[in-house]
Amino acid sequence: MPYDSSMDEQLFSKSWESDTGRLTVSVFSYNKGAKKLQISRENRDPQGELRFAKLGRMSKEEAAAILPFIQEALSAM
Repeated sequence: MPYDSSMDEQLFSKSWESDTGRLTVSVFSYNKGAKKLQISRENRDPQGELRFAKLGRMSKEEAAAILPFIQEALSAM
């Protein structure tokens, strides 16, 4: 069964922005299934537009900034 975006429900989302980009912590439920945590990264290009990127590794500053969002997301799960 292919992915159907209309069945993906976003239950929580908070973002942290810096000069270089944005990290977003979200909770999703697909087809009323288990609630799952997602962390995504968007980097700024030279024109200042945000572009999706692999999360990869986070700096200590990034991890500390989104930790409260993760804890809040866990309570939404």
